Amino acid sequence: MNTSTRGWVNGLIGVVIFAGSMPATRVAVIDIPPLFLTGIRGCIAAALGLLLLAAFKQPRPHRSDIASLIITALGVVLGFPLLTALALQHLSAAHSIVFIGLLPLCTAIFGVLRGGERPHPAFWLFSILGSASVISYAALGGIAMSLEGDLLMLAAVVVCGLGYAEGAKLSRRLGGWQVISWALVISLPLMLPLTVFYWPDNLSNVSTTAWIGLAYVSIFSMLIGFIFWYKGLVLGGIAAVGQLQLLQPFMGLGLAAVLLHEQVSTAMIVATCGAVFCVALAKRYA
Repeated sequence: MNTSTRGWVNGLIGVVIFAGSMPATRVAVIDIPPLFLTGIRGCIAAALGLLLLAAFKQPRPHRSDIASLIITALGVVLGFPLLTALALQHLSAAHSIVFIGLLPLCTAIFGVLRGGERPHPAFWLFSILGSASVISYAALGGIAMSLEGDLLMLAAVVVCGLGYAEGAKLSRRLGGWQVISWALVISLPLMLPLTVFYWPDNLSNVSTTAWIGLAYVSIFSMLIGFIFWYKGLVLGGIAAVGQLQLLQPFMGLGLAAVLLHEQVSTAMIVATCGAVFCVALAKRYA
């Protein structure tokens, strides 16, 4: 298996893991406050990352890497989890998943700005068309549902794309699992006070499904998924492998329908299909 293929395989595994993030977060925020959820999932993942770094005796990152690690942490450890948790108080998981269709374009843009990649001009055409299908869905049917929720999801996508590209750039030197582990550890001084300050008065009413959702986003969404994702971006290219994220809405919509019994509208499916079709064409020029 060549390097590019290994990159796509790792990237696909990461996307499969991330596909469960929105449904899991939607389940968790029903009983768990979003700010507490953001803090506690970061603390749990940071503890696991710290154990990994200690077990494999990883050296501390250089001072020159700290800024990139902070950007990565702000994007994928704090920004995306917090903004999506807040958005999912206003949106269904199925509705929010469609916005993930914008992630490939955001990741590619930051891959150029932060990672130095230069895709073919045709790549941008198809990426923009794919993203336009998602934006059209939101404008024609989704924004009326909750403007606040949609704006939060758009902000989450932007900061996540930055975190993906920044982390992938740094992974070329440090390694994928090392980058996400150090980003989690760096975020711990912020996540721990956030957890303590927003600790609910009573957790006895939290349902089993909410605890399962918390466990998933803490272990898989915050750590394990990134191990595969960053490795895929490094081996296959940020812009190219980043297009795999257009498969995430399909997977996520299916999970939301099966696990949460949410309605998946025809408009959602059409928008997602249009985005995936355009990105499949963009892949040829990435």
